Amino acid sequence: MTLETRTPFDTFLLGGDLPVNRIGFGAMRLSTNGFTGPARDPEAGRAVLRRAVELGVDHIDTASFYRSDDGAVSANALIREALHPYPAGLVLATKVGPWDTPDGGLRQTTDPAALRPMVEANLETLGVDRLDVVYLRVGALEPPHGESIAAQFETLAAMREEGLIRHLGLSNVDTAHLAEARTIAPVVAVQNHFHSGKRDDAELLTACEEAGIAFVPFFPLGGGTSDLDADRVAKVAERHGATVRQIALAWLLASSPVTLAIPGTGSPDHLAENIAAGSITLTPEDLSDLA
Repeated sequence: MTLETRTPFDTFLLGGDLPVNRIGFGAMRLSTNGFTGPARDPEAGRAVLRRAVELGVDHIDTASFYRSDDGAVSANALIREALHPYPAGLVLATKVGPWDTPDGGLRQTTDPAALRPMVEANLETLGVDRLDVVYLRVGALEPPHGESIAAQFETLAAMREEGLIRHLGLSNVDTAHLAEARTIAPVVAVQNHFHSGKRDDAELLTACEEAGIAFVPFFPLGGGTSDLDADRVAKVAERHGATVRQIALAWLLASSPVTLAIPGTGSPDHLAENIAAGSITLTPEDLSDLA
């Protein structure tokens, strides 16, 4: 993992053919104020999406299982309602693996046959003929070390060959999973739990950097479950006249040239704050304080 300073508003060539700004948008909090919960105001969600695109967001990370507990509000539906027909250059990334249970919950599948209906559901709800990026989500919050993902990834690779998927990614995996998947089909992005206060996937980040694979942390601001190492971050935030959230995002972008940030929010104010973090260039002193 190489820490470095950046120029504002960096871009990254995702998959070698999809240029995206390095700060995108995570859609999880559009339908609920967290992974699960009661429905949020759908019009507010649509307004946040429209404003995100106005501010330069061209990479939205979503999933068909991002929905309110009652199923009345879903992130994919809000994205389609707010932005379809989609502006040129907008990249939509989704993930499959978890599936809806009859009681309204989620369960992780290891059945390769279950993945096609999940991909088709994303195609339908987003209103597209091909998905830009589909992540194979493995396990819950921690990778299932030692388990093969070959059969599942082969299923997604076959759908890529059919033209239903443009690029493939992995989520919640370790370096062995990444190596295994790359023997089957190209991997353009990895999405793991990583932020300024949780850095135990540094080895995986280095592997992605060496291969030119995007590293796209979920819960880049802790997800409400983890500490951002706020004391250290606050010191740098004060120096820049910025918020802790903004410095945490700036640190992610400085941690490697392949990192992309996808902070999510249902608040226009937080959206603007997150996007503004892309203009913060950390100094060598900042990086030393955050090391």
